Amino acid sequence: MFDLPFTLTSLHTAYRDGLPASDVVEEVYRRIEEVSDPGIFIHLIDKAELLEESAALGSFDPARPLWGIPFVIKDNIDAAGKPTTAGCPAYQFLAETDAFVVAKLKAAGALLIGKTNLDQFATGLVGVRSPYQPPKNAVDPAMVPGGSSSGSAVAVGHGIVSFSLGTDTAGSGRVPAALNNIVGLKPTLGALSASGVVPACRSLDTISIFALTVEDAYAAYQAAAGFDAADAYSRAIAAPPLSAVPPKLRIGIPDAASIEFFGDEAQAQSFAATIALLKDDGADIIEVDFTPFYDVALMLYEGAWVAERHTVLEDLMRNTPEVVHPVTRQVVGAALKLSATDAFRGIYRLKELARKTEPVMQSVDLLCVPTMPTFYSVADLDADPIGPNSRNGTYTNFVNLLDMCGLAVPVAPRSDGRPANVTLLAAAGRDGFLAALGSRLEQAAPHTLGATGWALPKSTDLVPGATAGELALAVCGAHMSGMALNHELTSRGARFLETAATSEAYSFYALAGGPPKRPGLVRSKDGSGGEIDLEIWALPLSQVGSFLASIPGPLGLGTVELADGRSVQGFICEAAGTDGAENITHLKSWRTYIGTLGQKQPVAAAE
Repeated sequence: MFDLPFTLTSLHTAYRDGLPASDVVEEVYRRIEEVSDPGIFIHLIDKAELLEESAALGSFDPARPLWGIPFVIKDNIDAAGKPTTAGCPAYQFLAETDAFVVAKLKAAGALLIGKTNLDQFATGLVGVRSPYQPPKNAVDPAMVPGGSSSGSAVAVGHGIVSFSLGTDTAGSGRVPAALNNIVGLKPTLGALSASGVVPACRSLDTISIFALTVEDAYAAYQAAAGFDAADAYSRAIAAPPLSAVPPKLRIGIPDAASIEFFGDEAQAQSFAATIALLKDDGADIIEVDFTPFYDVALMLYEGAWVAERHTVLEDLMRNTPEVVHPVTRQVVGAALKLSATDAFRGIYRLKELARKTEPVMQSVDLLCVPTMPTFYSVADLDADPIGPNSRNGTYTNFVNLLDMCGLAVPVAPRSDGRPANVTLLAAAGRDGFLAALGSRLEQAAPHTLGATGWALPKSTDLVPGATAGELALAVCGAHMSGMALNHELTSRGARFLETAATSEAYSFYALAGGPPKRPGLVRSKDGSGGEIDLEIWALPLSQVGSFLASIPGPLGLGTVELADGRSVQGFICEAAGTDGAENITHLKSWRTYIGTLGQKQPVAAAE
């Protein structure tokens, strides 16, 4: 029992085999005592209360995805009947109800163990800006634990709980993950309700999730996600099952002129090794100038968004400033120098900078960056409380301002043995896509889990298929991954399912006209033809109408017969549309045909 990894699969296997949830509760508290770090928790729930809750779960119920799974929450998130401090004793209040997300996790069967330490009012990326004793980094106590969600990350890093909730405004759900060798999932803004959360920057905040594996983090995300009418910033963001990774990804990374490690050669080598893994897996790596992203990052603490933090602390700063942590007071106090005019100028400036990042994001499927550029020790922060914190946010501060989702993924250790971690970033709503790729990446870069020494478990086999709310759609041309119109699927929330091929009953054409060239898939009258390469994507039913409206004649959607005997909806061409077309059936693939045209030829503007 003492060696039982607290991953979801491991715990649920043990529960199926008869392990009572009360034994896991006992083990949680044994591990807390063994770790012996009083800085992790601000409020630990009494064990007797947890034993009662575990007994109330009844028999193991696999229909509840988090049945018997222990978790903790950052102490700026409400738990009914428990104090919320946001890291400031003078701010403390007793929460009347669970935060929206906490209630959903409990409904899924999870057991709340306690509330964890943080950089006060979630202002910081280092984890030592707390009037309570700061927690120690789970991997190396000499290093900062990372903030602001320090205690939540350290608790998972030690294997005390399976997952935890943090919050993320500037990187607080990602930097602590990297420092403690765990996963940090930063959802699309609004996917997880902020009801019952003390805000830092209300318009930019999101609850985040720490876990030992990507699959566990995403399972917690699926249980927690949901629209909340009481939260004005809540959005209906899909949380579909994990699916396969598209075969031809375009991954943007900072170019040689703009990548920054502040002299940490081991970090640079680690990042290069991870990019090599992605490239070996078939991805196209595209180096981009990251200057516009860095310019956006500066807006968070040097612009109007500092004033948004001040909205939470205004009364304390005015009436009892001494109760605010000195560094927090210094950072948030800068808001007093800003005017409403400055705020609007900041909003305009952000829009201008965001426009500069759009061509980059349109040219790639995602970005991959170091989660942080280098490591800093507790001693470094004692000497300089501001500089290292700012540098920790090099690759995180711009993300929420640009409405991206992110996933910090542990990879193989650095050459000096320290944990390594990269962050995958994509447009809003692509959380499931990042989780699918993140799961694949962590499997390709073996590492132990947190500071536990537990081996990385094998990922769950993915079962391709559309859900009841999706249409399985076969595409054969420019809508395939890595090609010109793939964004018309991904922007509508489509997810990749599998590669496939038609039966031999189809002929394939490069239609007349253009540029640009367009493909045409036609069922042969005599059943002769060839197997044509396809990709199958799951398109939300709510998006089918708008997608259909974008398809020009002679193309349309119809039933396509696959080589394995299945039938799916897919792109087809009217027979009359092949007049003057070039028969390319022998090539079997639109990618191959485009390759024969040379790099200067335009790619199809529609299927």
